[in-house]
Amino acid sequence: PRYDKGAKVATRNAYGEALRALGARPNVVALDGEVSDSTRADKFGEAYPDRFFEMFISEQQLVAAAVGLQVRGYRPFAATFAAFLSRAYDFIRMAGISQADIALSGSHAGVEIGADGPSQMGLEDLAALRAVQGSTVLYPSDAVSCAALVAQMADRKGVCYLRTTRGKYPVLYDNGDDFPIGGSKLVRGGGDIALIGAGVTVHNCLAAAEELAREGIDARVIDLYSVKPLDRQRLLDAVRDTRGRLVVVEDHYPEGGLGSAVLEALTDLDEPVRVTHLAVRGLPTSGTSAQLMDQAGIGVNAIVTAARALG
Repeated sequence: PRYDKGAKVATRNAYGEALRALGARPNVVALDGEVSDSTRADKFGEAYPDRFFEMFISEQQLVAAAVGLQVRGYRPFAATFAAFLSRAYDFIRMAGISQADIALSGSHAGVEIGADGPSQMGLEDLAALRAVQGSTVLYPSDAVSCAALVAQMADRKGVCYLRTTRGKYPVLYDNGDDFPIGGSKLVRGGGDIALIGAGVTVHNCLAAAEELAREGIDARVIDLYSVKPLDRQRLLDAVRDTRGRLVVVEDHYPEGGLGSAVLEALTDLDEPVRVTHLAVRGLPTSGTSAQLMDQAGIGVNAIVTAARALG
């Protein structure tokens, strides 16, 4: 699939469209946990009904079946809400130990999902999937990067997890741009401070950078779409160029997610680093995406305030 720059597209839509395109490979199969109209796995099911498996609300069986299918030579993509993967965590952990090659997709991640409330918000998934032996964890910010990463998941060894966003956000990249696993993107240059996000928070960081520019603060924006493995060199460059001023923003609880990955990557530096970590630190409520991100302290205003304090 191809997308026009600036068009608003949800990454969950890009997942479904990229998966449907991968259906041209006869070994690709798709599974879903009775939310395929939300994860967009139904796009694959409509095109290839003989290779689509509805597992209903049995997430353990969803992952177990995916592991079995890969043993038989298929490449399974299993999707559900990010929050519901917690029900299958033992099976995901054992898939890692068994060195199974499976692709997982978790939609409806973070407070960004809005009105559905905290029971539906995946806020622990990055931590859980990062902890799995040999796993890959990806969190694209736009449709182009999402489609490119889905394509790479088809040949990736081990447990590979893609986190998708419910809402529609502007396409940031050009069709054909490279998004290597283990890489990142410098979306905006700047030498005063680095704003680091993944997924939805990249867009918040960009809006904050615009506001900071009006105040004379030159902020760079980094899209860490590959949460595991992480692009350590990009972080080292940011530390050097901004004199160690970093703001990490994630739509996830503070434990074990993007901020933890960044801090782990910087633990052995000789030079000083000042990191402000914005994450969801309380129990969310229900509301619009903007309201909940502001309430959680990961919205544009919170990022601007954090950047000013580091300056």
